[in-house]
Parts: sequence; C-alpha cells; structure tokens
Amino acid sequence: MSNERASEALRMVESDPRRAATLAEQAYREAVANRDGAAAALAKRAWGYAAFHLDDIDVAVRHLRAAVRLGRAAGATGVAAEARMALAGVLSQCGRPAAALREIDAALAGLAGIEHARALVQKGAILQLLGRPDEALPCYRVAVPVLRRGGDLVWVQRVLLNRGVMHAQRREFDLALTDLHAAEQVCAELGLDLGTGFVHQNLGFVYSRSGDVPAALAYLDRAETRFRALRSQLWSVLSDRAELLLSVRLIAEARAAAEEAVAACERERRLLVLPEARLLLAQAALLDGDLPTAERQAAMARLDFTRHGKPDWAALAQLTVLRCRLAGGSGRRPGVPLLERIAGALAPNWPDQALEAWIAAALSLHNGRSGDRDRLLGLASVHRRHGVATLRARAWYAEALRHVPADPARALRAARAGLRILDEHVAGLGATDLRAHAAGHRTDLAELGLAVALRNRRLPQVFEWAELGRASHLTHRPVHPPVDAELAGTVAELRSTTAERGELRGDGDSRKSASLRHRQAALERQIRDHHRRHPGAEAALTRPPQLAEVSHALGDAALLEFIQHGDALLALSVIGGQVRLHPLGPLDPVVSGVSAIGFALRRLLRTTLGQSGQDAARQLLEHAAGRLDALLLGGVPALADRRLVVVPTGPLQSLPWAVLPSCRGRPVTVVPSANLWLLANRVGPAAPDGRTVVVAGPDLPGAAAEAAAVAAIYGVTPITGAGATVDTVAKALDGATLAHLATHGLVRSDNPLFSALRFADGPLMLHDIEALDRAPDTVVLAACETGRPVVLAGDELMGLGATLLAHGSRRLVAPVIDVLDIETAPLMVAFHRLLATGVPAATALASAQQAAADAHPAGLAAVAPFICLGAC
Repeated sequence: MSNERASEALRMVESDPRRAATLAEQAYREAVANRDGAAAALAKRAWGYAAFHLDDIDVAVRHLRAAVRLGRAAGATGVAAEARMALAGVLSQCGRPAAALREIDAALAGLAGIEHARALVQKGAILQLLGRPDEALPCYRVAVPVLRRGGDLVWVQRVLLNRGVMHAQRREFDLALTDLHAAEQVCAELGLDLGTGFVHQNLGFVYSRSGDVPAALAYLDRAETRFRALRSQLWSVLSDRAELLLSVRLIAEARAAAEEAVAACERERRLLVLPEARLLLAQAALLDGDLPTAERQAAMARLDFTRHGKPDWAALAQLTVLRCRLAGGSGRRPGVPLLERIAGALAPNWPDQALEAWIAAALSLHNGRSGDRDRLLGLASVHRRHGVATLRARAWYAEALRHVPADPARALRAARAGLRILDEHVAGLGATDLRAHAAGHRTDLAELGLAVALRNRRLPQVFEWAELGRASHLTHRPVHPPVDAELAGTVAELRSTTAERGELRGDGDSRKSASLRHRQAALERQIRDHHRRHPGAEAALTRPPQLAEVSHALGDAALLEFIQHGDALLALSVIGGQVRLHPLGPLDPVVSGVSAIGFALRRLLRTTLGQSGQDAARQLLEHAAGRLDALLLGGVPALADRRLVVVPTGPLQSLPWAVLPSCRGRPVTVVPSANLWLLANRVGPAAPDGRTVVVAGPDLPGAAAEAAAVAAIYGVTPITGAGATVDTVAKALDGATLAHLATHGLVRSDNPLFSALRFADGPLMLHDIEALDRAPDTVVLAACETGRPVVLAGDELMGLGATLLAHGSRRLVAPVIDVLDIETAPLMVAFHRLLATGVPAATALASAQQAAADAHPAGLAAVAPFICLGAC
C-alpha cells in the first residue's frame, strides 16, 4: 500500500506538488511502520521531488539523500539510482554542478532500460544548464527512442521542453516552437499543470527572442498565473518577464521583476540560476541610470558564472560591468582587444550583446585608427537585414556610425533605415504604453541624425531630425482596446474599486483602505496586461513634414521647435518663410526655471498662504518667468506679436506658457511635434451642426454652476450629478464637436494608462478614451494637471492630452498644473463666449486669460496653468 501511495505521489508531482508532498509523507510513514525500505526510499524521492517543485531546496536535498541511503540499505539498486538522478537535478539548480554530474553518472551506472534513458535526460538537462548544449543533445538523442518505446510520455515532454529552449537559445525558432507545442500537447493529455506552466513560460521565451512581444506576454502571463496558483517556480517566469520588458524599454517594471526573481532565487537557494537573475537586474539598473547597483550586480554575476564554468555568461556579465564604467566615466577605459574577445564569446548566443561590445570597442578607439573603427562597426552592422527588429535597427545604428566621418549622407540613410524598422515594430504593438516605451529604442538613431545635421548646418535637415526624434508613437494608427466580456468586467470592477477608495478617504479605516489599494493595483495590472497581449495594426507610417509645408501652413504665425542636444538647448524658428537656428545655452537653467515657476504658482494658489508668503511667491514667479522668457524667447526678435506654435522638449512640456511676459495675451499653441500640428490643421473644421457636450463631475465646488454657464452659451443641457456616469459621458463624447468637462483629474506618472477624469460612478480612464470611435474635435478639461504629459525617452508622451490627440481630437485646452476649482469658472465662461463666435481656441484662451488675470486677486497665477494643445 505504501509503495502504491509513493508511486502515486511521484505521478502527481508535476500536476499538484503540494498534494504530492502530503501523499509522499503519508507513504513514507507507512513504509517505516511496515519496515519496507524500498517503499520508504520511493516515498522520500517523491517527497524530495515535490519539495524541489515547491522551491524548498534544502528540504529537497535532505529527502533525496535519505532516499539514496534507504534504497542502498534495502538493496534496491534501481530505487537508489533513481533517487540519485533526482538529487543530481536539484544539486545542479543550487549551484553544485560538479556534485550533480557525479551523482548522475553514479545513477547511470546503476540503471538500465527506460530508467537509464530518464537518467540520460537528466544529465542532458544538467549539461544544458551548465551551458554545454553540444554535450546535452546526444543524451536527448539516445534517450528519446527508448522513452517512446516504453510509452513514458512524461519524460518525452521533458526532452521536448529542454530541447525547445535549446533551439530558442540558438535562434532556431521554428524548431523550438515545434518541440514546445508537442510538449504542450503531451501535458494536456496527461493533465500536467506544472509541466504546462513550464511549456507556456518557454513559449513566452521563444516569442520574446523572436520579437513577437504580444504573444510572448500572453504566454508568460499564463505561465505566471499557473505558477502562482501552484506556488512554485516563480523565479523562472519572472526572469523571462524581466528580459522581455527590457526589450521594450519598460525599465521600471523589468527592474521590479528582476528584483523579485533575485529574491526568489536567494530564498529558494537556486544558486545556479541566481547569477542570471542578477545579470538581468544589472541590465535593468543600467538602463535606469543606477550605475552602482548595475555594476555591483553584474560583478557578482560574473564571479558566479566563472565559478560555475559558464564562460560565455561570464563574458556577458563582464560586458555589463564595462558598460557601467563607460556610462559613468569612471575607471580606465576598457581596451579594444578585451571588448573584441567579449564580442566573439557572445556572438553565437547573444548577437545583440556582441553588437554592443563591437560598438563600444569602436567608440573606444582614439583618432587615427579609422581602419580598425570601420572594421569593428562593420562587424556590428552585419545584422542589418536579419533578426528581430531591435537587433536590425541597432545594426543600422552601427552602420550609420561607420559612415559619419566620411559620408554623412550615407550615415543619415542608415539612420533612417533603422528608424523605419523600429516604427514598423512599434506599430505592430497593440498597447499604448508598449508603443510609447518601445519607441525609446529610437533615441540613439535620432540623436545621431540630429548631430550630423547640426554639423552640416543644413536647417531643413536639422528640422527633419528634430521631428524624427519626438512623439513618434502618436503618429501611428491609434490603438483601440480589445472588446471582450472578461476585460469589460475587470474595467467595471476597477472603476467600482477606485470609486470606493475615493469615498473611504478620511474615515480612518486603514485596513480596508489598504485592501482596496492592493485590489486596485491588481486590477490595473490585469487590464494593462490584457491590452499588451493583443497585436497592433499594420504600420501606417507618416513621414516628417517638409519645412516648406509647415511654413505655408503657419501663415503669419511663428513656430518655435525646441531641441535638446547633449546638455544644450536650441530652438529652430520658422517665421515668415525664414528658418533660423538659435543656440539658447545650457539646459540646466531652463529646468530650474520651469521648476521655480511651478512651485511659485502652487504657492500662490494656496488659500491659507499669508500676505508675506504671497508676496514672496509672486516675486519668485516674476523673477523666474522673466529669466526663462529671456532664455527661451529673448533671442528670437522676429517673433514680434505673432501667434506662436511651440514644440517643446523635456521640461518645457509642463511649462504654463502664459506666465512668460512675451506670451501674455499672445495666442500660443503647444504641440508634441510639428508633424502632429500639421496633421491636425489639415483636417477640415467640424460640421457646424455638430454636438456640444458639457459635463460636471462630482465633489467639485462650482463645477455644476460652471457647466450650466458654459452649456447656456451653446444652448445645450449639461450632464451633471448622478447622471454623469462614465458610460453616459463616453457615449456623449464619441464623435462630438466640442466637449467641456469640469471635474477632478488625475495624471498618473507611475502608470499613465490609468490617468483619469472622475465622474459619478468612478474614473473615465485612457482605456475609455481609446475605446471611442473618434474623440471630440475640441476638448476643454477644467481639471487639474490634465494638460501635463508624462514624458518618456525621446519626448514620447503619454497622458490624457496625448491620448485625445492620437484618437482624433484636433485641439485640447487644459491646465498643466493644479487650478483653483471655483476660480476657473469665469475664465472658462469667457473663453467659451469667444470660441462660440468663431475665435480660434488659442486666441480665445489668451484673451480670456489676460482679462481674467486683470480681474482676479491672484492675478495670472489663477488662470495661467491652462494651455492650448494641438491645432491653432
């Protein structure tokens, strides 16, 4: 009976390891009571194997060593050998490869037939973990026919799983998918839940390596869900998730996943795979700008890889250490021979990292060694036409670098080719945040093109490359969330949870508040991940506009496009058909000025601030605004009193332009790029009989009165009170000509997808805006900060304003910082009275701001936060 129970526990390990452990313990106690040494050994093996899958390495080793002893004492040679085989697998995972190989060789000596074939599979897996695939493959090749003849499908699927991973590491993706889907089918037939989790995880790994991000995320999500339910093997799927997230520049999420993977490996004493998790953490920290953490983790990983006899992995970790030192400018620059050796070691399995080593080697060369530089960059550029999109684009970057000194035109053609590949890649992603972050891969290519154009002093070229380097994902065909019942239910639950959290604030129930906060975070992740699993549309790319097109569209207006180049700020002006480049000096004073203006405005809007505090804040505002005005606009005398179209960069994205003396009373339109401005102005005006929608949100003093006053101007009935639900508002917004929304707004820098406007039953989120067939032509948001974008690498923008512009809105009026709720009503009413008579939005806003500033006790501070985004 105990022998049968132990055998059942063994069969159950990969479907329910927790239940298997309980059953194995019962079988062991029965075997001891019956003095059945062989059955006790079998039970201990099952118990140890279950403990291994439950991530308790110490317990697993203890039980498996006991199984070996019990089997030998009972004279059950085969039972002892099979226990050695399991022990070898566990020892390899906890960083003891030599001991693992000794155990598996001892096991092979005591086994025959199908048991011998299983041990060969185990040896192959150990060799594969040690980075010795050429030795692992013969083990699998010999074992599979024996296993198939014996009908041992469990071990056949293990071979398929391991071999599929090996093919993926060698970038033989079709072979990898064939093996893994075959393993998936076996797991389904046998009901192996844990095995299915491993298959899905490795399918995620294959699709990640082949560049199919949505498919990779879908499989990794399924694997993680299964592993969390079984409370097993999380470290592995977290590592694969971190690697995938790094590939699309979701750096904060990748770092969090890598940190969790490192903690899990340390906790579970999985010492053989711990350095891989450390290396991922180092790579994420490097991209995050945390060089000390990156270098420390990479150095630790390198030592472990060397100790485990994995020289190619050690080379990868060493490259990360060197890249940290190069990025920080610390220490002696690595020599070219060292970087070349590293590149050679990495080329077979990590062509992307080998490419980075060759680029680093080329850039390390001193002047006078152009031949070596050309050779190294030539090696880096060989992947221009093969491999995943990011690899090909990076190879085009190497090709561009190669031609910069002698043939700038060819360098620019190479950089454009790389950008086209990335834009097609980004367009194929079906989630806004994936698109925005993945577009960060464009930065080096765009900066190279800009540097060449500036060196050539050809202003049309400078304009082209300034445009190519900003807000690229907003020009793609917009994404729409998938329509399915599961997602709709999750969104509804999130809305309800968020509303309940809002109602709970201030009642002192910290436990319930924490529970709701955790539930909200979990629901947000579900929605975010659901979006990411869906592919995007076929690329419909737009070319950068020609200067002549922009100049013609401007008429008597002026365009100022601000450009970051290194630590300096420049402006390109297009005024009256003339194009000029204006060096504005270092960026730091601009950053300080924008920060000081925001601080002063917030101080002035505090109703509890005393007179002396108000005077100090007003002086700070005037000083900072005057200084920034001189820095940004003082060097462009041709502006005169023209209407102004501004393309900001970096910190200027959140500047309330009306505070600058040169902009007071001047119509100013802010746009993410000249390309988007031109596209918005090409669209004809909305139909004169189009709908106007006016909405007031809850718990906002003066919102209902403001909505009533604005609605009266257009002769419509406002949506207010309990009737202002998300569903009602969203249906009203779809395709409207004009929408005015007075409500609470929330801009989420931590998670821009969940920036929102609050209505009667909860938040209207970016998800709801993306679900519209067409966003309103003109949107006015009387809601705090809703005009402020979240700025990512390459001036890629996310937020309410960016989403509305991408989904059909031609113009948006909204504040970039907090506003006083009641005090904004006169400004909004004055603005709409002018807008209703046909005055352009930017002109109407400037006039209303000027009049309201003169009449309001807080002066310009009360009305300056509003900007006009989009078309003039």
